[in-house]
Amino acid sequence: MNQKGLLIVVSGPSGAGKGTICKELISRDESIMVSVSATTRAPRNGEVEGISYHYLSKDQFEAMIVSDGFLEHAKVYDNYYGTPKKFVIDHIVNGDNVLLEIDIQGALQVKKKYPEGIFVFILPPSMKELKSRIVGRGSETPESLEKRLSSAYSEIEYIKNYDYFIVNDKVDHATDILQSIILAEKCRVAADIEQIVCKFKEETENA
Repeated sequence: MNQKGLLIVVSGPSGAGKGTICKELISRDESIMVSVSATTRAPRNGEVEGISYHYLSKDQFEAMIVSDGFLEHAKVYDNYYGTPKKFVIDHIVNGDNVLLEIDIQGALQVKKKYPEGIFVFILPPSMKELKSRIVGRGSETPESLEKRLSSAYSEIEYIKNYDYFIVNDKVDHATDILQSIILAEKCRVAADIEQIVCKFKEETENA
């Protein structure tokens, strides 16, 4: 029985630690495929085609938009960013689980095109801790810090659009929960009920 894979979409406010959790998950389970975004911006030092991003020209990117080649896309300043659909769908059909770490607006676009995805929202233990994490990066001015915190308050309201939430108090524990969600979803009866029934019916007839 070839069971379809899952699309696991992880997002949350900046500073919640979604990237760290995703890295830990991948280190534990190398079978999980990571969706690589496409962009029209130029590669930076150390970035690798197909690993960091898929680098496309503006014409190539816009042609893919017209042909519905993205699960989601956005234009940030003068550059496009998007999630190529074919890679994700091909791997899911092949039975692979695909991980997509993405911002909330992108996740909502994905949900419209692939509602059967598993949508997980990462929360900080508290807004005080979120502020501490952002300050700890040492890259924010007082103005940008205030903007990020305000944005985080607004983004948390979108949690109602997700299937699960995880409070990232400790990375190991949060990753344990994410793995448990994936395992539970793989065992959902509704996901492959027809295939399951057919499999056991065939085995009974051939017994």
